Amino acid sequence: MSGRPVSVGSLLRSAPPDRLPEIVAGHLRDWFPVDDVEVLLSDLTLTALWPVLDPGSPVGGPLEQRCFGSQEPVTDTGSGRVLLPLTTWGDRLGVLRIRLSAAPDPALVTELTVVADELALALRAADKDTDRYRQVARRQRLTMAAELQWDLLPGRSLRGERFVLAGQLDPAYAMYGDHYDWSLTDDRLTLTVLNGYGDGMEAALLTTVAVNAMRNARRSGANIVEQAELASDAVYARYGGAAHVATLLLELDLAGGSMEAVDAGSPRALIARNGDISTVTFEQQLPLGMFGDSRYETQKFQLEQGDRLLVVSDGVHAATPGGRPPYGEAGLLTALRRTRLQPPTEAVGTVIRALREYHAGDDQEDDAVIVCLDWLRASA
Repeated sequence: MSGRPVSVGSLLRSAPPDRLPEIVAGHLRDWFPVDDVEVLLSDLTLTALWPVLDPGSPVGGPLEQRCFGSQEPVTDTGSGRVLLPLTTWGDRLGVLRIRLSAAPDPALVTELTVVADELALALRAADKDTDRYRQVARRQRLTMAAELQWDLLPGRSLRGERFVLAGQLDPAYAMYGDHYDWSLTDDRLTLTVLNGYGDGMEAALLTTVAVNAMRNARRSGANIVEQAELASDAVYARYGGAAHVATLLLELDLAGGSMEAVDAGSPRALIARNGDISTVTFEQQLPLGMFGDSRYETQKFQLEQGDRLLVVSDGVHAATPGGRPPYGEAGLLTALRRTRLQPPTEAVGTVIRALREYHAGDDQEDDAVIVCLDWLRASA
């Protein structure tokens, strides 16, 4: 069709939140040489890409997975397919699969990439107003505890000029109290990783109290010490010391790489630097909510350009399936070394898969969280 295409962004903003894929498919057919369109969304485990427009159409194959993993467009001239990542602020949602009636050229791929970016942003915004996309992403029913945990998460990954960040929880459909949270403001990146006490709904509710207390403090301008103290007071007021939350609070100065930490009986932190992996040693303080009026202090360490920081909960490093040695002693470093050339979004999945393999069919006794942060460079 001749003429200038209408703005797909304006179409998406005026569309019902559950009809975004149909709006994009219609726009592509009207303005581009397109024979077929499918929107593929990742499931909760980040291992498969599932169709939205036609649930009976093929799931994502190797090319779609390559697009999702690399976050780069993939063209298959033999089939006329163009695969485009659906990503917003570094959070990977899925892949837009387009089959063209004409050979793809770089200019056309660039135009289609703009459409994919607009769709990704709209999908992220629509998530709270429709269940359609979450129903595609979940391939089995979640426990109530897992439902709470997924609603509490900030996202699966985040990217900025100076960093790449990703997190993953396992098992995806039956989580308990392990969790992560993050926030970016100016040159400060705040990251928290939690080991909730207990099992099932009680653990999820405990984590919910702690996370929201820290968010409340953070959004009021509090530093990480004040965040820890407010959360500890809130948990103690609710549980009277009968339950607590082991938490690591981190705040990174993205301009210079200096890191402040509050270690409240925390998950483990490791730094991968120039091929070596070392444990970050903290002076451990009391878990949040163990006692009333707990007070905390910060500790500091320095990241260097190209460093990778990994934080794992006790469901990772302390796992002892079938009486085997703790995974942190036997398998974690091996798994981390495999991730050396992977971006954080892929590295977290590699560690989780290795943990599952270590269980060798035994049920996980605890849920597990891993967060991976790459600090890319200091400011010029």
